Amino acid sequence: MAKSKKHTPAPKAAQDKPTTLKDLLSSDVLEKLKAHADEAKAAEAERKEQERVNADEARKAEQKRRDNDFEYLLNNSSLDWKKHK
Repeated sequence: MAKSKKHTPAPKAAQDKPTTLKDLLSSDVLEKLKAHADEAKAAEAERKEQERVNADEARKAEQKRRDNDFEYLLNNSSLDWKKHK
């Protein structure tokens, strides 16, 4: 039987890492990109909040219209008059 040689991997240096886009871009460009991303997130959050407010107002307006519609109230009211004695 032949002796098996144990192979120990050499430690990787920082130079062995692949270069990333972050490494290639300058710091001022990175700051501009981060600021733009933050602005986009803020605009998206504001748009979602506005959509929620509009949907809530539409729901309230529809409920108010239904409360004034006698046919809707009659069709959706409880017919159990015993609990109103």
